[in-house]
Amino acid sequence: MVNFMLTITAELENLTNLQPQGGCDDPSFTYYFRLKCGNCGEVSQKRTCVSLSETVPLPNGRGTTNLVQKCKFCGREGTVLMITGRGRPLTTEVSQAGKQTPLMVFECRGLEPVDFAFGDGWKAESIEGTEFTGINLSEGEFADYDEKGECPVVISNLHAEFVVVK
Repeated sequence: MVNFMLTITAELENLTNLQPQGGCDDPSFTYYFRLKCGNCGEVSQKRTCVSLSETVPLPNGRGTTNLVQKCKFCGREGTVLMITGRGRPLTTEVSQAGKQTPLMVFECRGLEPVDFAFGDGWKAESIEGTEFTGINLSEGEFADYDEKGECPVVISNLHAEFVVVK
């Protein structure tokens, strides 16, 4: 069992608190990434989706997990369990410092998450307090205008990384 923390960074212009729509532990937010088999090293062709609201029974019948997936190459089964309470929104200060912020932890057995894809369902707030919801980051950027603050708001240079944690 290995824990992988998904960390993100981005350039935020006149924005702060970038996070999933319902917060970092949003049960309906879907994470999309490819999985690498811990046995043979094969990386899945398609992205897998995982969310806190979806659970399946473990193969041995003891408890539940968020995902059970079999490697198409070697046939080995692996599991992914999401661990809440460790994520934080990406703030302007963290972004400007060029640092990454933790979003979610995945406890993996026999699998390794790789290649996270930013999608729909994000939120952020302007430095004037205007909330922007339903942000789609699948194109790698977001731009809008804050009427209240009379300034453009931009999210660009998105980057995600899975880091092994204890």
